[in-house]
Amino acid sequence: MPATKDSTCGTRGTRGIRAASRPARPFTLWREVLTAYAAPALTAGTAGVVTGQRDLAVAACTSIAGTSAVVAFLVGAWLRHGGQPRRWTTTMPRIVLTTALVLAAVGAAAPLGWFAAQWLPAHTPVPAGSWLERLRIDLPASAALATTIVTLRWRGTTAASPA
Repeated sequence: MPATKDSTCGTRGTRGIRAASRPARPFTLWREVLTAYAAPALTAGTAGVVTGQRDLAVAACTSIAGTSAVVAFLVGAWLRHGGQPRRWTTTMPRIVLTTALVLAAVGAAAPLGWFAAQWLPAHTPVPAGSWLERLRIDLPASAALATTIVTLRWRGTTAASPA
């Protein structure tokens, strides 16, 4: 069918261009947190079930998805800063901001995972197990992924302020 004139977007053949210039969906924290929990729970949980790794299936819904949701909430709330983002977070290049926040999140999650794996069996009735050893990897990996996704989503919905 040939392209015809359309008063709203030039020709009907250019709808893809018009759709690409549409503003992104607004950053909604609860939606980001829900996605941060559901995505790793479904993907890692499915992988655990398919490969027969029961510990991965359980970790998918607990340490992996739980960490992702908590980190998504903390990073998203910090970025939103009460609806008034900090100026440097909107003017800094997206990759630099994301890298800085990922390093901070992993820097906090890695020691927490190592500490929890050692402290919990020694000071609580929680028995030592392979799931505790998984915390050393699950927490920093989940924190890195959640921080990256939330930061990129937030920057995609926030207009850079003039310098």
